[in-house]
Amino acid sequence: MNNLLSTTDLEKLRSFIDKAENIVIFCHINPDGDAIGSCLGWAEYLRTIGKSPSIIVPDQFPDFLMWMPNTEKIIRFDKHRETAENIMTKADLMFCLDLNDVSRTDGLGNLIQESKAKKVMFDHHLNPQLKCDIMISEPEISSTCEIVFRVVNELGDFDKMGSHFAAPIYCGMMTDTGTFTYNSTRPEIFFIISRLLTKNIDKDKIYRNVYNNYSEQRIRLIGYVLHEKLVVDARHHATFFTLTRDDLRKFNYIKGDAEGLVNMPLQIKGTKLSISLREDTEKDNIVWVSLRSVDDFPCNLVAKEFFNGGGHLNASGGRLNCSIDEAVRITKKAIEKFCS
Repeated sequence: MNNLLSTTDLEKLRSFIDKAENIVIFCHINPDGDAIGSCLGWAEYLRTIGKSPSIIVPDQFPDFLMWMPNTEKIIRFDKHRETAENIMTKADLMFCLDLNDVSRTDGLGNLIQESKAKKVMFDHHLNPQLKCDIMISEPEISSTCEIVFRVVNELGDFDKMGSHFAAPIYCGMMTDTGTFTYNSTRPEIFFIISRLLTKNIDKDKIYRNVYNNYSEQRIRLIGYVLHEKLVVDARHHATFFTLTRDDLRKFNYIKGDAEGLVNMPLQIKGTKLSISLREDTEKDNIVWVSLRSVDDFPCNLVAKEFFNGGGHLNASGGRLNCSIDEAVRITKKAIEKFCS
């Protein structure tokens, strides 16, 4: 594997860590498996070398990630704002993981920008907007968890790590590649997995913890979406569906229940783009958008042009500030333009 850090930046990173007394790790809003996994994995590394980092996330993360070691130590900014602000104010070193823009942190953004702490970015999204003292921005890499593994390896400390490091790193790599079905053709990915498996993790159990850990209502929601809500545009080889507040309420929705739904329509022969539109459960006129595609279809460009978002070639997201009906109109325009 090629090194992600130059010799100069590697020594700078070591120096930042050695001198730091108050380290904070944070990630983007609506944290997913890669965001939580990379935060937990990097925090475990820092603890192993004698540091005591804090992890702060903007808001709730899905229940199916709660099994990972040390999730109980994560501080939610939306629930413990005063505690989080106090920690952020004292920080002398910040790690921005799976994060390329403070706009994706909601209330944490101002604290990050105002802080005089040294800042380090580990991220794999396009077009980083967050200025940091050390930036590892690698859009071609599968996940931020892969970046964390590679940095620890470059620091020469992987042999010191145990299962509390390996499990969340594997989880993040698994979830951010759709269980290795996209953005995962590089041989390095499977070399890393082979190394993680030496740390006594059970990859099959990790899969079950994430994907076989839903409520009955989640399963019924899937059936409802596929039977009642899915719109198939065969002419354009595209699909979309909406999830309104009423839909979510009907199935006792909890965060994470819609995870993976957007992938399912891609099982229809010939489909190259799938879009999910989900109303926010609390705030009016906010629609969360997820996009998935196959082969060389650039759903990240669709997300950027129509949905105020971005991401990877085959997996992207965005957000619309409008009604669900307007979101449907925008989606139809996007399909018409990119799938013609």
